[in-house]
Amino acid sequence: MRRREFVSILAGATAWPFAGHAQQTPRIPRVGVLIHWPEKDPFAQASVTVFAQAMGRFGWVERKNIRIEHRFAAGNPSLYKTYASELVGLAPDAILASTPLAVAALRDQTRTIPIVFVLVADPVGLGVVQSLARPGGNITGFSSYDAPIMGKWLQLLKEIAPRVTRIAVIFNAETASSYAQLSNRAIEAAAPSFGVTVTLAPVHDDAGIEEAIGAEALEPGGGLICLPDSFNNAHRDVIIAAAARHSLPLIGTREFPRSGGLMSYWFDAVDLYAQAASYIDRILRGTSPADLPVQQPTKYSLIINLKTAEALGLTIPDRVLDIADEVIE
Repeated sequence: MRRREFVSILAGATAWPFAGHAQQTPRIPRVGVLIHWPEKDPFAQASVTVFAQAMGRFGWVERKNIRIEHRFAAGNPSLYKTYASELVGLAPDAILASTPLAVAALRDQTRTIPIVFVLVADPVGLGVVQSLARPGGNITGFSSYDAPIMGKWLQLLKEIAPRVTRIAVIFNAETASSYAQLSNRAIEAAAPSFGVTVTLAPVHDDAGIEEAIGAEALEPGGGLICLPDSFNNAHRDVIIAAAARHSLPLIGTREFPRSGGLMSYWFDAVDLYAQAASYIDRILRGTSPADLPVQQPTKYSLIINLKTAEALGLTIPDRVLDIADEVIE
């Protein structure tokens, strides 16, 4: 063998291991999650757990072949903006966004990163998507609005607490956005058929909650509707405690009767995070969000807290108990 050929072979053999070390490790996909609940809230933890489990069923396992970055805005409008900026800065492959405020904050940061939303009441009206069937753009997800449900809330509250003649609707205008407007219109339209009057009670902090609920209790016949709102969920314990002090029946989302409120008729919001995982999976595998239609809830459950009803001096009619999906004793 000629000396020049030998040197060439030796150089190649020596360089090969270094070339192997220079090869890059395959990039692990990253998913951002922006949630409206406080981090320590049990429903926040349930949502995170359900989402991770659903992703696992699709083959995506945290710290193995995917990274999931969580942020918890706790119903605080300014935190949505801060966390949206942080998540977009991580350049994730997709983002799961909970509530309209999360989507709005993320839209201000990106029009290219795929976003899958949950708990957005009127995505077409908000301009989030072009239509439910053909979202267009980089956003799709799972809507949470059904106007007739608000009439059902009035009906159930009146049936369980027939002495109610006045309803105060608790919501935060900053966090409820267009959902409050649509819901309030639906409630006001249905109120005359149930013989009740409706008062809108916008709140912004704990003191405002106490003031609004206290005002509703000044005269007999008061009742409360707590709109599905990230602020209301974050301040759920304060609202329930004030309602109990003033002996007012309250209807809200599923979290309320489980935390001491009277009742709810709503879909399983936590389950939406599992459904959202199916869209995140498809996006990670190459599907465009523009090709994934917006879906809406199809199953609602009636939950009644009998202990709270007893404390309020209410007797739940058998016909209502018969259709209840869950009775808390």
